[in-house]
Amino acid sequence: MSDATMDPSVAEAFSRGPEQEMAELGVDVAPASDLSIEEINPLNAHLFRDNRWQDYFARLRAEDPVHFNELETAGRYWSLTKYEDVRAVDGDWKTFSSAPGITLGPRVTDQPADGPQITSFIAMDPPKQTEQRNTVRSVAAPGNLRHMETVIRERTVDILDSLPEGETFDWVDTVSVELTTMMLATLFDFPFEDRRKLTRWSDIVFAIPQPGGVVESIQQKRDEMMECVRYFEGLWEDRLTNPGNDLVTMLVHGEATKEMPTVAHLGNLLLLIVGGNDTTRNTMSGSVYGLNKFPEQYDKLIADPSLVAGMVPEIIRWQTPLSYMRRTANHDTEIGGKQILKNDQILMWYVSANRDEDVFENANVIDIERANADRHLSFGYGVHFCMGSRLAELQLRILWEELLGRFERVEVQDEPERTFSSFVKGYVTLPVQIKRR
Repeated sequence: MSDATMDPSVAEAFSRGPEQEMAELGVDVAPASDLSIEEINPLNAHLFRDNRWQDYFARLRAEDPVHFNELETAGRYWSLTKYEDVRAVDGDWKTFSSAPGITLGPRVTDQPADGPQITSFIAMDPPKQTEQRNTVRSVAAPGNLRHMETVIRERTVDILDSLPEGETFDWVDTVSVELTTMMLATLFDFPFEDRRKLTRWSDIVFAIPQPGGVVESIQQKRDEMMECVRYFEGLWEDRLTNPGNDLVTMLVHGEATKEMPTVAHLGNLLLLIVGGNDTTRNTMSGSVYGLNKFPEQYDKLIADPSLVAGMVPEIIRWQTPLSYMRRTANHDTEIGGKQILKNDQILMWYVSANRDEDVFENANVIDIERANADRHLSFGYGVHFCMGSRLAELQLRILWEELLGRFERVEVQDEPERTFSSFVKGYVTLPVQIKRR
């Protein structure tokens, strides 16, 4: 594995890309109302960090729901912003491939064809995608979830009981990160004392290098990702001879994955880390922020805790922890009357589809009794529907069941600091205070 630091696929995976280009261009990005429709590009991470993305997508849904942009680093790409278009493309893997990648990336013709590639089963098409996904899907089987519910509840209770009353603390780090990282360490059978490494690697995957940011340079990003590879190589060696019932064991011994070199496994590892960490933790934080933003809904939940069951899918819809996924056209085709060329990239903006008023009435507000909240696309649709969706829902439900029984309120003290990314839609910090019953 010592050669991995020199592997060109590692360098390619963590080089300057479209999000970096947009971040450099868009520090002072104009309000949507000041731009022509042709000038609108929702990929800009500044829009999400500043929580100004809503008007961009509202204009695209109304005026140009299949919207064309082009960047030097990415070539041609289209933004889909209406629910039905997103769902249709997500469900048609034969026309719209995941294999070239799930985030906006280099032109297909610019991507290296040789050598071990860093990829994951979310960036594959059937049958290969199905084979690798099946290797680990049993971790979220109903029997496993029933077993994990007890563990999740015990940990949730311990953390909530330890929170300080009458002083401001960061909900993201103290609650959301800790709960999801402990869960992830359990799923990987990862050394518990090192579990925060999982959080760090998860943060780095989609971080845009910038001064004072999560990482400050592309080189730092590469170096820390290689630390991840080396760490998991040690776990790999251990599980070869000491198998357990964990994700690393499943990948090491799975028929579809056991012959892969460790560096090639990086994609699946990062997928499972991000899928088990970023998305759930940002929805946990988003639930506290969102219910503070719509206090009448919080009051309704306090008055009737049985509404937690309906609140969970509604929060997942409203938060949408991953803003988009990319597909690539396998051949010339058409979407909404627009001519899509072979190798064009298509961005399925879940964050916009989940705010589509044609499907969700008053879509910008939280309504914990929304009848069709479970139609949200936050978990995707089709063959790539999120494998861990039920586990994410379980963790959020347990958090609020235990929270409502202990606290009169979790009160947000100031606006959160948001993630600098147009892909991961999340929170860096969320200052809160609690008031116990």
